[in-house]
Amino acid sequence: MAEVVRELIVGTDHQLASVDVDTQPALKALYGWEVPLLFDGDAEICRHQLNLSAFRVWLRAHP
Repeated sequence: MAEVVRELIVGTDHQLASVDVDTQPALKALYGWEVPLLFDGDAEICRHQLNLSAFRVWLRAHP
């Protein structure tokens, strides 16, 4: 998911920050095996796999 997102945000002001859920006990307790996840702050964009439609909607709303 990360590689595709990185490709899709080339030329924008967006950055992708990777977080290892397994190394953060609070996140591990919250998400467990529900990875990968894509968030904008606290807003979830998609989970498990890239939802290209949802990501494109988010990208249009956040140029």
